[in-house]
Amino acid sequence: MVEGERIPVLPPLLHWYFIRNSGAAFSIGENVTWVFSIIMAGVSIAILFQVRKLGSAWWSLALGLLLGGALGNLTDRLFREPSFGMGHVVDFIQLPNFAIFNIADSAVVSAVVIICILTLKGIALDGSRHVAAARKEAAQPKDTDGV
Repeated sequence: MVEGERIPVLPPLLHWYFIRNSGAAFSIGENVTWVFSIIMAGVSIAILFQVRKLGSAWWSLALGLLLGGALGNLTDRLFREPSFGMGHVVDFIQLPNFAIFNIADSAVVSAVVIICILTLKGIALDGSRHVAAARKEAAQPKDTDGV
């Protein structure tokens, strides 16, 4: 494909539409591409430090999606034009009335949704349930004799 080319896949729902994005979602921050490179590298390193703490398959999935998405977009930032660390991410998936994105972007969004659900349910990285433990502790009678 050449930049700007649009190919119908499942018209009118899905098209391949090749663009280069120098910013973040919705082309925000087009002049600070290098900042996104640093953030993605930092997020990737932070995830790798958390791997040993994982005891939940859902957290593993979420952090795996987040790591894959961050590294996918970081690869574009590092090795695509115009220069190292400031490259433009290739976006190519177009849905009607929505932004154009890539697979790495969809992995990051999926990861964020899973992380939000896990956080709301009180599930920690190690698989323990903080909300359930707090409810159980609150339901137990308190010792009133001071011992």
